[in-house]
Amino acid sequence: MCDVVELKKNVKRLQAATTEKNDEDILSILNILKTEFSITEQILRESKAGLAVGKLRQYESTKVSNAAKELVKKWKTAVEKLKPPKASTPKPSAINTAVAAASGSTSKAGGGGGATPATPGGNGPPRTAKSDGVSGNVGDKVRDKCMELIYDALASDSTAPSDLISKRALAVESAVFKSHSSSTAGDYKNKIRSLFVNLKAQNNPELRESVVSGETSAERLATMSSEDMASEEHKAKLKKIKEENLFMSLSAQETEAETEAFQCGRCKQRKCRYRQAQTRSADEPMTTFVTCTVCGNRWKFS
Repeated sequence: MCDVVELKKNVKRLQAATTEKNDEDILSILNILKTEFSITEQILRESKAGLAVGKLRQYESTKVSNAAKELVKKWKTAVEKLKPPKASTPKPSAINTAVAAASGSTSKAGGGGGATPATPGGNGPPRTAKSDGVSGNVGDKVRDKCMELIYDALASDSTAPSDLISKRALAVESAVFKSHSSSTAGDYKNKIRSLFVNLKAQNNPELRESVVSGETSAERLATMSSEDMASEEHKAKLKKIKEENLFMSLSAQETEAETEAFQCGRCKQRKCRYRQAQTRSADEPMTTFVTCTVCGNRWKFS
């Protein structure tokens, strides 16, 4: 089956199950996507299935993350098989001649601009602006170099066409430039550097895919903090650290009362200490923080 409409329906179901953290539904939908759909690169981009499944490679459940990785690997293999076979590699001098001839013929036919480089496979070294024959064309050396850095980050493990990645990289650089008063001073360079590091991170493929697919706009990316750009796994770690710090800060200020009213979800014992605090607005219920004295498990509820 290769019905894009039906595929989009399953992608929406997958996104809903992911939001609800329903592991059973997620695994069921991943199996449907694996067994019932024939995939091409165009279908993946149009349905955004690759983006939805790619995010699950960092999912907290090992079963789900492994299933997502297996599906992504299968799709990549399928896309690679559909590409035309590569011709035997000519000598370096012949390559230069061929590239020059291609550029010349394109310029004559289209009135300017080189041919769009072919999309490399996903098994070689990381793609870069240099390897794809892409260069900044803003007209300013600093901005051109920054655009190429963003391209390097977006293209590193992507199979998207070079002209699409170039378009996204140019839009991102332009958005950063505008958000910094159209200046290439220190703050502009620091922001480009931050974007490069976060986009290139090996554990954050979903951010790269969302920018290339257009799901995350250049304007939105230009204003995101490092925490906003972090992978779902890293965000979960940060959230856990914040909650632990909140527990520690409250325990230093307030006395905890012992009770058997609460049962620990981990060890099933009822030996607990608890305290209450107003962590939200005054008209909201107080938050109760509970600590199991047997195993040290902590939880909270309002």
